[in-house]
Amino acid sequence: MDGSFDNLDQDELVEMLSRRIGDRQLLRLIQKWLKAGVLNTDGTVIHPLTGTPQGGIVSPILANVYLHYTLDLWFQEVVKWHSKGEACLIRYADDFVCGFEHQDEAQHFYGALEHRLEKFGLQLAAAKSRVIAFSRKGEPGATRFDFLGFEFSWGQDRAGKPHLKRRTSRKKLRNSLANFTQWCKQSRHVPLRELFPMLKLKLRRYYNYYGVTGNSGGLKQFFDQAMGTLRKWLNRRSQRRSFTRQGFDDLLAHFQVPRPRIRARLRVPFRRPAFSS
Repeated sequence: MDGSFDNLDQDELVEMLSRRIGDRQLLRLIQKWLKAGVLNTDGTVIHPLTGTPQGGIVSPILANVYLHYTLDLWFQEVVKWHSKGEACLIRYADDFVCGFEHQDEAQHFYGALEHRLEKFGLQLAAAKSRVIAFSRKGEPGATRFDFLGFEFSWGQDRAGKPHLKRRTSRKKLRNSLANFTQWCKQSRHVPLRELFPMLKLKLRRYYNYYGVTGNSGGLKQFFDQAMGTLRKWLNRRSQRRSFTRQGFDDLLAHFQVPRPRIRARLRVPFRRPAFSS
């Protein structure tokens, strides 16, 4: 969705909260917090009439409550009740994917969804929203979609049976490598004894997010290109070339830089990985 944090209706949000919160003083405190101004970089204060304050520590929680009543309950109590086939909704913050057994029901839902969101001051992100045929019975790899930094597609396992494939999305991989390059530029003069602990922490966070079954190729691609970038920028610390390929590999071994590894099955983490946009 486009700007769900900025466009949600504050009065609707308070009404939703009042269904579960009986403490009027707490509700008034939340209302005051929603009306609090946002300090701009130029020193001016903006008092937004919609949305939650940017950077507020409870903004994600309140937005999640808003989408729970706007989308989750509506899907569970109305959409699924009117669907003849199976239907499911998977949502994380303002990103979500819906699945339907029948194509006509998916098309009908897509049209109704726009009206539902508009009713609460929200709108779909047109560039990210579409209806696709995604079935294990189709041609392997024929359709794919991105969700939470992963690309999903149908393939086949070693036995030739349909298998759901997951890999790092191409866009996120490019963004992560671009952010890693920027970090290398900024950190190339940091002493190695300080640089490599930071590197190891960032790599572990990346593996914890993207290290799901079936994504070993995506992890290796990121690691190989990232280490090539790091070697290039470390060699620019002086006019002489500091590290050969073997010397750089020995450096990685000395500081025990973690290699790519699968951590667990696909799950939704609480934090985005380092280097990701």
